[in-house]
Amino acid sequence: MPGIVGLITKKPREWAEPQLLRMVQSICHESFYNTGTWIDESLGVYVGWTVRKGSLSDGMPLHNERGDVTLVFSGEEFPEPGIACRQKGRGHSVDPKGLSYLVHLYEDDPAFLASLNGRFHGLLIDQRHGTTTLFNDRYGMHRVYYHQSKEAFYFAAEAKAILALRPELRALDPSGLGEFIICGCVLDNRSLFKDIYALPPASAWVFRNAGIERKDLYFQPKEWENQGVLDAEAYYRELRDVFARNLPRYVESQERVGLSTTGGLDTRMIMAWWKPQPGTVPCYTFRGMYNDCQDVVVGRKIAKFWQQPHHEILVGEDFLSRFSHYAERSVYLTDGCVEVIRSPVLYTNEKVREIAPVRMTGNYGSEVLRRLVAFKPSEPTKGLFNPELAPQFRQAKENYAMLRKGHPASFISFKQTPWHHFGLAALEESQLSPRSPYLDNDMVRTAFRAPDSSLVKGEIMADNDDCLRLIAEGNPALSRIRSDRGLGGPGGAFGSLTRAFFEVTFRAEYEYDYGMRPSVARVDHLLSPLHLERLFLGRHKYYHFRVWYRDALSKYVQEMLLDPRTLSRPYVQRSTVEAMVDGHLKKGQNHTGAIHKILSLELIHRLFLDSN
Repeated sequence: MPGIVGLITKKPREWAEPQLLRMVQSICHESFYNTGTWIDESLGVYVGWTVRKGSLSDGMPLHNERGDVTLVFSGEEFPEPGIACRQKGRGHSVDPKGLSYLVHLYEDDPAFLASLNGRFHGLLIDQRHGTTTLFNDRYGMHRVYYHQSKEAFYFAAEAKAILALRPELRALDPSGLGEFIICGCVLDNRSLFKDIYALPPASAWVFRNAGIERKDLYFQPKEWENQGVLDAEAYYRELRDVFARNLPRYVESQERVGLSTTGGLDTRMIMAWWKPQPGTVPCYTFRGMYNDCQDVVVGRKIAKFWQQPHHEILVGEDFLSRFSHYAERSVYLTDGCVEVIRSPVLYTNEKVREIAPVRMTGNYGSEVLRRLVAFKPSEPTKGLFNPELAPQFRQAKENYAMLRKGHPASFISFKQTPWHHFGLAALEESQLSPRSPYLDNDMVRTAFRAPDSSLVKGEIMADNDDCLRLIAEGNPALSRIRSDRGLGGPGGAFGSLTRAFFEVTFRAEYEYDYGMRPSVARVDHLLSPLHLERLFLGRHKYYHFRVWYRDALSKYVQEMLLDPRTLSRPYVQRSTVEAMVDGHLKKGQNHTGAIHKILSLELIHRLFLDSN
C-alpha cells in the first residue's frame, strides 16, 4: 500500500541515501503512484514515500511558514468542519483542499495526534527542538513496520522495503508462522519475518540524535473503556447523532467517491443518511459466475431507488485465466498478510478504481456495532504440518485466548482490526482510498457505551434493531427493502419465511462450497459433468474456490503444490500434501482451506524468502 519508508541513522549521507532510494523503489508498485524523498542530514533523517496520484496525501512534504517543522503524512484524516478557517484565523497559511493544516495543528498543540481521526501514519521533524516523531493512527490500521540494527532504525509501510536492505531478515518468525497457520494472521504487533515488528496502535515514537528517546502512546483504550454504559434508548440516540453528524466528513472528497453496495445493513445505513444528488455517486457490486448473488439483487434495487448508476463487476473467466498473477500479487502487495483466497479483492478493486478512486464501504460496521469476532484459532489439517510446529500452534492458541480477555470492544478495535483486518485493507489501499464511517473515532467511542443488555452469556449478540431503526429514521423507504439475509422489510409470517429461506440458501452454499463433507464431495465429483454448482453456488458469495481448485485452477494447484520446492519446505509433510492434492482434484475430497494455506505459504517463500 502507499506509505512512508526510511531510516534514522548516524551514518553518512553517502551510505544512507542509496538505501532510502532502494526502499522507495521497493514499494512503488503502480504507474499511478507518485514518489518523493526528504532528507535532514543533521538529524540523520531519511524519509521517502509513495502515494496514489491525486489522493488526499499527495503533495508531501508539508512545512510550516518558517520551514523548521516538516511533516510527511500518508493516509487520510477526517477533521471537524472548518479546520482550515480556524487555522487561517490563527495566522497560518493553509490550503483549504489539502492536509497543510496538520503541520499547524502541531505548532499550536504538540499533543495534536490525539485529535486526529482517520487511518494514517507519518513522520514529523521539528528542527527547532531537534526531534523526529514516527506515528500512526490509534487503530494501527495504516501499518508501519520497523527494524532496529546497529547501523540504523528502519521504518516502512511494507516489510519488503526493509527486507530489500537486510537480507539476514529473510526468515520466518516461528511465532508468526504458528499464528498465521492457526489464526490466519500474526498477533501482538509482530510480523511474519524475523526481527521485523509493527508499530503499536497510537504510537508516537520520538527520536533525538538519530536514536530513540522515548516510545510514547498518545491514546490508551482505557480512555474509552472507562466511560459509563448507557441505557438502550440513550445509546441509540447518541449512536444516531454521531453517525449523522460525522458521515459528511467521509463522503466529501476532492476525488470521485463511489459506494460499494451490498445487501447488508451497514451499507444501507450509509445510504439512508447520505443525500447526494441523483446520478452523482457510482455504485457497484461484485458478482460471481453462477448466479446473481443477493448482494447484486439488493444492490441493484437500492441503487435504482437511490437514483444512482449501478455497475456489476464480474469475477469469472477473466479472473480465473489470470489467477496466478492475482494470487502472487495479493500476497506480495500485503507482505503475506492475506492468503490467496483474497485475490478476487485485488481483481475487483482494480476495476473499481476505474469507476471512482475513493471507495465508501460498510466495512467494520458489524465488528464495531455488533462486536462481531471475525477470526479465531482453528486446527490445521491433520498430518499436513511438521509435528515440530506443535509448540507454536499451542502457543498461538494460548496467545489468542489471553488477548480475548478484557473489554470485548477493545479486542475488536485495537487487536482484531490492526491484525486480522489489516491485510484486506492494505490490498484495497494498493489500488484506491477505502473509507468507512465505522472506524470514526466518535463512532467507536460511542460503541464502547453499548448497554449490557446486549450481552448474553458473555458474548455480544448480533442484534440489528438499532441498525434497522437508524435506516428507518434516515430513509424510511430504504428500510422496506430486505437485506441479503432477509432482515428489514414487511414483518409477519411472510417476513419470517423469507428470512428462513435466505438462511437456508446461505447455509446450503457454505455446505456445498467450503463445508462440503467427504461423502457428499465424492458424489459431487462423480456428477461434476452436470455442473450442480450452478444450483447451489453464487446466491450469497461471488468466489468459490472448492470448485475452482478442482476444475479451472487444477493445473495451477498441481504445478505449485507438487513442485519439489514446495514439497521440500521444512514445515510441511510431503506425503500429506501429495495426498491432499490428489484427493481434492481427482477423488472428490474437500481440502480447500489447506490448499489456501499451503499456496499462500509457498508464495511467501518464493516472493520474500527465496527471492533476491
